[in-house]
Amino acid sequence: MSESDLKESVAAVSTGSARNLSSTEKIWVKAVYSHGYAGIPSMLIQAQRRLGINPMQMNIIIQILDYWREPSRKPFPTKRELAQRMDVTEKTIQNNIRKLERAGLLLREQRKTAAGDWNSNIYHLDGLVARVQALEPEFAAEKKLRRERKAALQTPKGLRM
Repeated sequence: MSESDLKESVAAVSTGSARNLSSTEKIWVKAVYSHGYAGIPSMLIQAQRRLGINPMQMNIIIQILDYWREPSRKPFPTKRELAQRMDVTEKTIQNNIRKLERAGLLLREQRKTAAGDWNSNIYHLDGLVARVQALEPEFAAEKKLRRERKAALQTPKGLRM
């Protein structure tokens, strides 16, 4: 992206002259956003510790999520691709994926090429999705409590019930 294109994108956002941009496009500018994005729920980020996911495993999950563009087509990056993106060894990727699998957050499905050679694994994140979904009621209760506390702070003492 040229400097003039960047200035034009920023100017369009700040003046409101651009078509209805999403908030993400406004933050990252359309040129960056057009290269794709990974759907990462805030709950997953906020519940990392509760889910027992260490920073390396979280990075692996985020990298795998970047490959998952269609619900019906599970991601299948190679360990080499993941390792190169993260600047770690393939063994580090393999060990952490094994731990995620033992924790029930990820399931590896081996696959072969048409010639019968081993290919990259397909990664099923159903366990992770289910665990995050199971936390939703807890997050909703926490959100409700925060709202109630905020309302109580904003209500004059004489009007509180």
